[in-house]
Amino acid sequence: MPPAESPVVIPGSTVPLPRDGGAPVAEGDVIGFAADEMRYDDRGQIVTASGNVRLNRDAWRLAADAIEYNQLTGVVIATGNVVAIDPEGNQALGDRIELTDSLRDGAIDNMLLVLNDGGRLAAVEGQRSDQVFNLRRAVYSPCAVVGSDGCPQTPAWQIKALRISYNRGKHRLSYRNASLELFGVPVMYLPSFSHPDGEAKQASGLLLPGIKLQRQLGLGISLPYHFALAPDRDITVTPWFYTAVNPALQLQGRRLFAKGPIEIDSLFTYTRLGDADANGNIVDKGNRFRGYFALKGNLQHTPEWRSRFSVRLTTDDTFNRLYGLGFDDMLRSTYALERQTSDSYLSVAAWAFQGLRITDRAGEIPFVLPLIDYDWRPRDLVLGGRLHFGANSMNLFRTDGQDVARALAFARWDRSLLTPIGQRVTFTGMMRGDVYHVDNADKATLPAYAGVDGLRARAIPVAAVDVEWPFAGPALGGTQTITPRVQLVATPATQNANFPNEDSRAIELEDINLFDLNRFPGYDKFESGTRITYGIGYALDRPGWALTSEIGQSVRIAGDGSAFPAGSGLSDQLSDFVGRTSLKYGRYFELIHRFRVDRSNLAVRRNEFDIQIGSPQTYATIGYIKLNRNILLEDLEDREELRAGGRVAIARYWSVFGSAIVDLTTATSNPLTTGNGFEFIRHRIGAEYEDECFRLGVSWRRDYIGDRDFRPGNSFLLTLAFKTSPR
Repeated sequence: MPPAESPVVIPGSTVPLPRDGGAPVAEGDVIGFAADEMRYDDRGQIVTASGNVRLNRDAWRLAADAIEYNQLTGVVIATGNVVAIDPEGNQALGDRIELTDSLRDGAIDNMLLVLNDGGRLAAVEGQRSDQVFNLRRAVYSPCAVVGSDGCPQTPAWQIKALRISYNRGKHRLSYRNASLELFGVPVMYLPSFSHPDGEAKQASGLLLPGIKLQRQLGLGISLPYHFALAPDRDITVTPWFYTAVNPALQLQGRRLFAKGPIEIDSLFTYTRLGDADANGNIVDKGNRFRGYFALKGNLQHTPEWRSRFSVRLTTDDTFNRLYGLGFDDMLRSTYALERQTSDSYLSVAAWAFQGLRITDRAGEIPFVLPLIDYDWRPRDLVLGGRLHFGANSMNLFRTDGQDVARALAFARWDRSLLTPIGQRVTFTGMMRGDVYHVDNADKATLPAYAGVDGLRARAIPVAAVDVEWPFAGPALGGTQTITPRVQLVATPATQNANFPNEDSRAIELEDINLFDLNRFPGYDKFESGTRITYGIGYALDRPGWALTSEIGQSVRIAGDGSAFPAGSGLSDQLSDFVGRTSLKYGRYFELIHRFRVDRSNLAVRRNEFDIQIGSPQTYATIGYIKLNRNILLEDLEDREELRAGGRVAIARYWSVFGSAIVDLTTATSNPLTTGNGFEFIRHRIGAEYEDECFRLGVSWRRDYIGDRDFRPGNSFLLTLAFKTSPR
């Protein structure tokens, strides 16, 4: 007769669960064992495993120093360094765990539950019933409790509670008699409270309040509530309460349709409105409905067709600035139906604008319906070159201003070839035809942009030859390339004087358009005559850093350049010099300099710097631009501006940041002007703490430029974020 208990050294085994009537063992009715030593008691039907015990059933796993499994009662008792892992990867650690043989339900002493998203739950004792953990005298935190040096540390934030219920299926934690602690200090009592875990894709509930202090609004507190309506839609309702003005309501919504996403953002209130009278004095117009509405979306109808749209509207000029929604002086609303293939593009669009400057007149703001663009680039070569066909049609109208209808089409042919000595020669031929119809030309905002009433047409033939000759070789431990370039462009005299100018106003000779066939932006103006453009490019590439530079000029052989305003750099026979230099060192330094120098007296007409220094943690950005063109058109006014910003990491989790915009154009009579020829537009300074589970920031912004009922002043903002998913 065999002994009742016999020790067996066994690295792996399976134990079938008891079945009535000797029915066959089904899948899932087998518990897998792996242990250094295993004992089996025939009488008590108890399996005892010890030494690196691993037990699993389906996707449920259990590891411990020792495990006792009673086949009669179906109870599994694990002791010593116990780790229970569910199918989602959540780990329950404890000194002693008593489970059913399904490994799903049971009791745990001195439990530590490590969630799959990185959060942690610790408790004196806990009960697990399938998808729900019920914990007593517990604490939750997603923050690290061990520092980088391996020593214990106080988590940035944690919630202690008498009882915590964690529903893993619903991804939600619920608390009773809880308190919130920041860096170990209790800051808030929470008698009843719940929040989603870090794996919840979406959940309804109250979000963190927002706090800001602004001169004209006073102290503002928001109480946002998020409604997770369905996996493909949600709404956030945020009431704002202010001490100096009436409350406001913010509504944000998102919907993911089968064809694409749509988002809505709005803010509404009923409060005082101050506007300027004919003399520029601020007049209180009493309480009015004021608000902002934005809608944007992108819908993919078929693989080739899609719709893109964006709507931005506000009830008055200063509302967005007053409530911190932006500093735009023009809001744009647009819709475009687009078709894109591998070689063609079609867009049928509509545009509407809302001017927010005090000088804007509603009747002069244009509407565009429709605006049609077509572009086709056949793959087949013609005479060894590439063809490019394009067309554009625009109907622009105003309620009290110049109306323009335009239709044009062009065909362009380009062929590039390499000569035996390494020159790249590109031949270009283009033919374009335009038809314009103008009404109310006498109502144009500026006479320089006006056309002549009636129907007009023009034909624009263009021929060009472009030659580049790069020379490359080793230099200074890297490779340098010197590339001279010469271009000849010939266009017969083109009529520009009697045609309107709606989209060719931002005239600027730059390095990026020096070699363009038409140095006017847009379609309405086209550069005529014959010219030679020449320049030289230089590039030096070394391991870790790179330098590129280019400079050029054009000479007008035929034509007088009268279509360009004086000061644009293109109105004389010789153009100004333009160029660009870029220096980049790894990821830590980048400098870009763009310039335009007057060809007659070498005065700097454009001087622009953009500098980036530092790492992602500590960095500085500096931008400077000075335009000294002496152009009388208001669209091309001279200006000088300095922009600066940066962030400095002062500790592992702490940083300070700031930014500023300074107008250097001219000292004004503004009392806030320093008297030294410059004045601040706005600046912002702040400090922030951010680790893997918590962010706290405070910032101060000051606006120096007012606009009607938006007055210069200070704004303070407090940001607070509790991260439930540090990963």
